[in-house]
Amino acid sequence: MKTELKAKFLQHLNQKKSEKGFTLIELLVVIIIIGILAAIALPTFLNQTAKGKQSEAKQNVSSVNKTQTSYRAENKFFATNFDQLALGTITGDTATAATSNYSYGLTSVTTSPDQFQIAATARDTALKGYSGGVTRYNNTANQPVMSSIICEATTPGTTAPALPTVGGTVAPVCTGATTPVEP
Repeated sequence: MKTELKAKFLQHLNQKKSEKGFTLIELLVVIIIIGILAAIALPTFLNQTAKGKQSEAKQNVSSVNKTQTSYRAENKFFATNFDQLALGTITGDTATAATSNYSYGLTSVTTSPDQFQIAATARDTALKGYSGGVTRYNNTANQPVMSSIICEATTPGTTAPALPTVGGTVAPVCTGATTPVEP
């Protein structure tokens, strides 16, 4: 009996070796699970790349606002081109400049040295546009105040975002289809 048992055991081991691998159903289940995960992750990934590109515009508009505030304090007027601001990320001896993702435009209000606006227009329809502005005004205590704002377009697209309202006796505010953004 012992030899018969040994023979059956060896037969069983040989049978197990030949049955290695996955069944077709197991492979299909794994492929379906991977497909579902990819369908969930891909839109999130694409959204993150757009957010990364949009952070360029937010950062540049914020830098221009801060630099214009300093420039205004020193020179009693705002800079009219990007080379005067010496940012490094945006250059040019005109009031317009461009990067691979955005076109930028400076707008100084010629009637007053106390108002300035910038627009960052997306060059890709998946990105949102940004605008910003700086105003120097007197507050209720008649003290001079410099205030800036960054506005984000509510929908993506390649049309120029609405410029904020600047000037007067109040801080700048977002207008049109834009909302304020934390700098």
